[in-house]
Amino acid sequence: MNKFMETEAKIHVLDLHEVEQRLIAAGAVLEAGRVLERNVRYENAEGSFTSQGIALRLRQDSRVRLTYKGPGDIVAGNMERLEAEVTVDDFDAMDMILRQLGYHPFILYEKYRTTYRLGDAEIVLDEMPYGSFVEIEGPPVAIETMLNRLALQDRPRIPMSYLALFNRVKESLHLNVHDLTFANFDGISVPPEIFESGG
Repeated sequence: MNKFMETEAKIHVLDLHEVEQRLIAAGAVLEAGRVLERNVRYENAEGSFTSQGIALRLRQDSRVRLTYKGPGDIVAGNMERLEAEVTVDDFDAMDMILRQLGYHPFILYEKYRTTYRLGDAEIVLDEMPYGSFVEIEGPPVAIETMLNRLALQDRPRIPMSYLALFNRVKESLHLNVHDLTFANFDGISVPPEIFESGG
C-alpha cells in the first residue's frame, strides 16, 4: 500500500464523550490530548486548488505541519486520497515561503482535536465550530472494525472535507462568514440534520 494514500471515514456525532468512553473501554491509546488547531488553507494564483479537490494546508497545534492532499475518491463510503505531510519549525516562516512561491491564504479554520490509536486505526475526536465528528483513518478493514467497536457502523458517513461541510452549513443557515472559527459561530445553533443529508 502506498504510504502516502490516506483512507478515512468521517461520522457526525452528538456526544464525543460517549465515543471517547467506548474508545477507552476498547483499550485505545491516547496519542495526543485535546488541542486547539489553527489551520490555514492556501490557493494558487488561479484559485483552482479547491475546484480540483487539492488542499495545501499549514497547521499549528503542538507542532507545525505542512500538508498536501490530492483529489479524493469515495470508496465504500470512505474518502481515499493522496496525502503528504512534513513537520516544520516555524509557522510564520513557512507562511512566508508559501506566499513568496505565489500561494495565498484563502481561509482560516479552527478545531479542537483529541487523537487515539487502536490497532491499525487512528481515531480522532474533532470539535468543529459547527459540530462534533469522529474520523477514523487506516486500512478499510480496520476502519470497519473500529466503526463496529464504537457502535457507529449504522451512522451515515460523510465523504466531505470540513470546509465543504462549512460551505453546506453557510448555505443552509444563510451565514455570511468567511473563516471557520469558533468566534464566528458563537451563539449559532447548527441542526444535525445538515450533516445527515448525504454527500
